[in-house]
Amino acid sequence: MTSISTQKLTFIEFLERCPDGFGRYELVNGELIKVEPTRAHKNVARFLVRCFTQESDRLNLDYIVDKDIIIKTVTPEGEERGRNPDVGVVKAAVWNSNVRTYGALTESIQLAVEVVSTNWEDDYIDKLDEHQRLGIPEYWIVDYWAIGSRSFLGYPKQPKVFVHQLIQGEYQVQPFAGSDRIISLTFPELELTCTQVFASSQIQEL
Repeated sequence: MTSISTQKLTFIEFLERCPDGFGRYELVNGELIKVEPTRAHKNVARFLVRCFTQESDRLNLDYIVDKDIIIKTVTPEGEERGRNPDVGVVKAAVWNSNVRTYGALTESIQLAVEVVSTNWEDDYIDKLDEHQRLGIPEYWIVDYWAIGSRSFLGYPKQPKVFVHQLIQGEYQVQPFAGSDRIISLTFPELELTCTQVFASSQIQEL
């Protein structure tokens, strides 16, 4: 991630200054941060957007699935942050409640997915805490290249998908690997395995 501002920004200022059409940005520590994922990373996110959209349409769940849903989160210290999950799933009624405003949401979305990059601590620690505080019912961490630490991925490290479900205000996690079918409360009939998700990266050695 690359910082492009030294001035501390509020969430509203972040939305106003976020360049349109020049990539993805997040607000972290009051700074506008450009997020630059690899092509493999984008492949995984695009694949999940397609899978979720098809499943939502098939079951008439009335969800909007997108890669450009910015959400306002808050740290334990009360700092406002603007996060842009790799995949966001939000109820259509929430999204369409005020279509003339910014794409950012201050309320909880239904499902957030982060595809892990080299700054994996953000996904495993910071964003998990922020999403839990916001009350996002389901949060996926997709570590398709086993970048995270052994404390999460085991030894030897292997690619995994971690699905966090919000239960009584706290996330309970279930890890999936290999040919496991990923269990989702948002998409309970989803037929999707970790192998399919990891293969979508198009990294041949996976």
